[in-house]
Amino acid sequence: QVQLVESGGGLVQPGGSLRLSCAASGSFFYINVMRWYRQAPGNERELVAHITSSGITDYADSVKDRFTISRDNAKNTVSLQMHSLKPEDTAVYYCFAVGIVGVQRPNSPVWGQGTQVTVSS
Repeated sequence: QVQLVESGGGLVQPGGSLRLSCAASGSFFYINVMRWYRQAPGNERELVAHITSSGITDYADSVKDRFTISRDNAKNTVSLQMHSLKPEDTAVYYCFAVGIVGVQRPNSPVWGQGTQVTVSS
């Protein structure tokens, strides 16, 4: 069983920066795909950033050039560095993993519990 635990959320002023981290634990060999999603009140959950085990990344248009996703495969962690934050970035941010090698159902997605990011003056 794989668990994802996020950290690093909080309150930040517009224009500020935050770094989110997510640690995967459990019994597995490695994780192919890790992502960050977010969900604002009244909105659907949306994909923010994506990274493969080989380091290929992709971003939502709304966060390109402001957010950077990275991972440490040895530590089974993924991070999201966020700069130039805007009020519209306010949401609960969720860590996501799929393609987990070494578990019974490698294509079953795993979600973290979420961490709140609030951008406000």
